[in-house]
Amino acid sequence: MTIQTLREFLLWCMVINVGLLVFSSLFILSARGWICRLHGKMFRLPEEKVASALYKTIAFYKILIFVFNVVPYIALRIIG
Repeated sequence: MTIQTLREFLLWCMVINVGLLVFSSLFILSARGWICRLHGKMFRLPEEKVASALYKTIAFYKILIFVFNVVPYIALRIIG
């Protein structure tokens, strides 16, 4: 595998992951009440805890995107 191929692979991974992040964030923002009620009933949690868990999940996913897609892509751009 060449550096160019790996760079393109990471770029497409980043595009797909950012797309999923944006989609899920917009979905959560637009249907927050419904999602919190649904998950609250499923797991017997208050809506505040569900909202907090959703926020933490989105933040964790964003960190994973940076660590595993953005940073390696930038490193390959620098060395390549």
